[in-house]
Amino acid sequence: MNRIRQNLMLCALLGTSLLGGSCNKSPEAYGPGAANPEFLARSLNRLTEVIIYDIFSPPVASRIYAYSSIAAYEALVPGYPDCVSLAGQLNGLEPGPQPEADQEYCLPLAAVHAFLTVGRTLVFSEDSIARFEAKLEAEFEKVGVPASVRKRSLAYGEAVAAHIMAWSGSDNYKQTRTFPRYTVTGDKERWKPTPPAYMDAIEPHWNRIRPFVIDSATQFVPVPPTAFDLKEGSAFYKEMMEVYEVGVNLTEEQREIAKFWDCNPFVMHTQGHVMYATKKITPGGHWMGIATIAARQSGADIMKTAETYALTAVSLADGFISCWDEKYRSSLIRPETVINEHIDEKWAPLLQTPPFPEYTSGHSVISTSAATMLTSLYGDNFAFLDTTEVPYGLPPRQFQSFRDAAAEAAISRLYGGIHYMPAISNGVGQGRKVGEYVVANIRTRSEQTASNP
Repeated sequence: MNRIRQNLMLCALLGTSLLGGSCNKSPEAYGPGAANPEFLARSLNRLTEVIIYDIFSPPVASRIYAYSSIAAYEALVPGYPDCVSLAGQLNGLEPGPQPEADQEYCLPLAAVHAFLTVGRTLVFSEDSIARFEAKLEAEFEKVGVPASVRKRSLAYGEAVAAHIMAWSGSDNYKQTRTFPRYTVTGDKERWKPTPPAYMDAIEPHWNRIRPFVIDSATQFVPVPPTAFDLKEGSAFYKEMMEVYEVGVNLTEEQREIAKFWDCNPFVMHTQGHVMYATKKITPGGHWMGIATIAARQSGADIMKTAETYALTAVSLADGFISCWDEKYRSSLIRPETVINEHIDEKWAPLLQTPPFPEYTSGHSVISTSAATMLTSLYGDNFAFLDTTEVPYGLPPRQFQSFRDAAAEAAISRLYGGIHYMPAISNGVGQGRKVGEYVVANIRTRSEQTASNP
């Protein structure tokens, strides 16, 4: 029985093979090598590199991560009888292709191919992913997966990817590309472009994107932001001055925290008449990196890793949809603008202000949502060293739990000078509601497995 289960979980040997049928190479000879979760982790890392290179905004990046990760998960599920498909659970996702009975498949190869095929379709730098995948396929050959099995597995992964892409086509993304830009008005409390690039507002219609799990963008609307009032002593004035005073009195630790969680994918720099940009990981990319750290540290197999990616990604994606709905409802002015206009024209935040309205804090929402999901998967006291930003020149930081990391990500926005405290605290509450809803409404394990972990 253990031998049969190993075949199912590591190589997905289906049908007649379980009844004693033979194949040209025994799965036990290559199963463990082919089922190495690092194939999937490296694929995620390459997708992140391409997302950075192509400069996708945080909401769009979250969509790319979600569809790619779901494709990998769905391709693996048939080989894991303790796991269940996300079809019928995610909004609009119908059951997809299944492996043929009485045929041998290497489902890890199919999953990696499905992940990279969807990712390649959703980015600009397709060749970078294609070259990477060619190297991975050579590694699957090297561990001994027969040519016929590779061909069959790639075809299955291709079918799953096509199914996921067809589903993605109905999420209203393409339609929102044609919607009008955000209109800047003269209203004193409304958001307006910020220095140094004065970029247009990013994704003002993201609330029109179909959510993955939550029922609508408006399901978890937070309380409104503090009423705009520049009278000295008013609640808003105090919030504004808090940002200003924290900004001029930052400790070295606060600076390090703000920079660690900056996650601004496109930072403009000016030197005299010269302007240039640097690229960074998105907030969602940072949390997908934390998902990899958790999977590796816990010794997760490839199925658990795929589950971690899919569930973290949909928590992030729905967090962005919920947050962006509020951002363009309240359209609140950023601290940098109001401080420069009314308090100190030379004041600048430590971090460059992102090009979209202030309330609520995106990092507060999506970090809390992702941390809630990761806590459900790995426990409340999962201590880890966050090395996600090391490739981008920042030292690692130690956290005692995912919620600990999310709390630091949230407060970093005050230290960075880009959010008032209500956007942070209410953003945390909004993200918690999104995360808890996703956790409560998505099932990846059978009832028996769930009741007997």
